[in-house]
Amino acid sequence: MLYFTLKFLHVIGASVLLGTGAGIAFFMLLAHRTGDVRTVAAVARMVVVADFVFTATAVVLQPITGVALAWHVGYSLWDGWIALSILLYLVTGAFWLPVVWMQMEMRRLAEQSTAAGKPLPPRYHRLFRLWFLFGFPAFAAVLAIFWLMIARPSLEW
Repeated sequence: MLYFTLKFLHVIGASVLLGTGAGIAFFMLLAHRTGDVRTVAAVARMVVVADFVFTATAVVLQPITGVALAWHVGYSLWDGWIALSILLYLVTGAFWLPVVWMQMEMRRLAEQSTAAGKPLPPRYHRLFRLWFLFGFPAFAAVLAIFWLMIARPSLEW
């Protein structure tokens, strides 16, 4: 029963990471494309909340359930596919942490622009481009982790 509970929690956490990440990117991109400052501000507020409520929770629980699952099954964390998954998880985090800050800053800039009745400033647009670019390696790494969890290939170091 412990194995299935850990596996269930781990798969749900991975799904939350992938789904929330894709959803946040989709809604933020659509809001940005409207060019409407109020829409961008409103969506950015929701995106920041969603990242903290869902993504951050899953980010914390994933390594806990992953290590517990590996330990319970008897896998070494140095097994090739597990070690590569951990490395990719760290890569994802290296892109996600700055993205969280960028989202908070874009939200702040959009709220200021809304309050002043002005268009989004150039800084917002620079941050958005960087935010957009950071999403690709993070998303690719998460997809690779999913593949590794499913395939569990035999990798030699």
